[in-house]
Amino acid sequence: MTTDLETRAAAARPGALRRAAPALLGYAAVRALGLVVLALWSEARGTSAYTLLTARWDSLWYTRVAELGYGYEVRLPNGDVHSNLAFFPLLPWLERLAAAVSPLSYADGGFVVSLLASLAAAWGIFAVADHLYGPRTGVCAVLLWAVLPVGIVQSMAYSESLFTALAAWALYAVLTGRWVTAGLLAGLAGLTRPVGLAVVAAVWAAGAAAFLRERAGSSFVGDGSAVPAGGARGDGHAGPPPDAPRTGAPYGAPQQPHSPGVRLRRAAGILLAPLGAAGYVLWVGARTGDGPLGYLEVQAGWRNGFDGGYAFARFVAGRFTSFPSALAGVALIAGVALVVWLYVLCVRRRQPLPLLVYAGTVTALALCASSYFGSKPRLLMPAFPLLLPLALVLARARTRLLAAGLGAAAAASAAYGAFWLNGSGPP
Repeated sequence: MTTDLETRAAAARPGALRRAAPALLGYAAVRALGLVVLALWSEARGTSAYTLLTARWDSLWYTRVAELGYGYEVRLPNGDVHSNLAFFPLLPWLERLAAAVSPLSYADGGFVVSLLASLAAAWGIFAVADHLYGPRTGVCAVLLWAVLPVGIVQSMAYSESLFTALAAWALYAVLTGRWVTAGLLAGLAGLTRPVGLAVVAAVWAAGAAAFLRERAGSSFVGDGSAVPAGGARGDGHAGPPPDAPRTGAPYGAPQQPHSPGVRLRRAAGILLAPLGAAGYVLWVGARTGDGPLGYLEVQAGWRNGFDGGYAFARFVAGRFTSFPSALAGVALIAGVALVVWLYVLCVRRRQPLPLLVYAGTVTALALCASSYFGSKPRLLMPAFPLLLPLALVLARARTRLLAAGLGAAAAASAAYGAFWLNGSGPP
């Protein structure tokens, strides 16, 4: 017997773009506002908005990889070695492809890829949220992602938009039982950024959960959310908890989730997922002669590593040495507390296991790495499942109030993005 979730998913497929259109149009409007404000702000300061978007900071490293390949490095006076091997290859490959088939430069190609990938990411975020909570929540989730304070990065020749697009669609594929697609997208995400590990972990966690439930002989309900026997909730009311994901087959799986064909596709997806990240890391190790840990040595040259958050904690503590900087310290603590609180809400509202694993891994890698501290907000940007609890709240608001609030947030995000890129900017 076909589940309600399967019927809904099948009916939505032919009109998927039409269903996502409000979210995509809203997202495009927010990003257009950000670019217009950046252009005006940059013109007033005598700088080039396009240069800020395509030829500064990491975007320069990506275009050098696209143009010259790997092997370029900068040796700093303090002995640090910045090697372009730290940058994963998918974005430079796409920049090179764009330059090969069009009159675009590598930088132009990076900008176009980023714009298209940001729309794909918005659509993927909508697809996940709509699948679990309905289209209104999907629109709210996309707009929340668009108005993040560092949302301007979504329009830069950086890899965040490309990675988020691959991650969102990989998670959607897992939720809807498309294991091979999930594995392929996870593999591509692993060729985009080191945090591709989070997508691999999500696919593996979902696969392991499916295997354990098969072994236990029980059936899934609700994309990883469980409903007690008899439909009773712990609070004494009937039905699933409020704001729990819609119930249905396991991750939207077919009618016979235990069939050999499903198991084979699941195994294929699990095996495909790590190939991108593992392939690049092993290639770097072979090229540098440092073996499987060679990529970690490359990152160490950039003073990047994983220390459990020790360096970040010291950085925050150092803000309290004087009064003006103490305000920044308070803001940092509040920001970290907000991120942790959102993740706790995700757990309490029974988000599907793949989303919890993905968001938790992205958050842990961002907050507990010893990388440059100014990068952490943009490193957290791909953790879009953290926005779903807020999206659920906003989805219940009146449309006029919702539009006013998100409009104000979009204006603030655009102003901050223009100020940020014309100042210190993203590293």
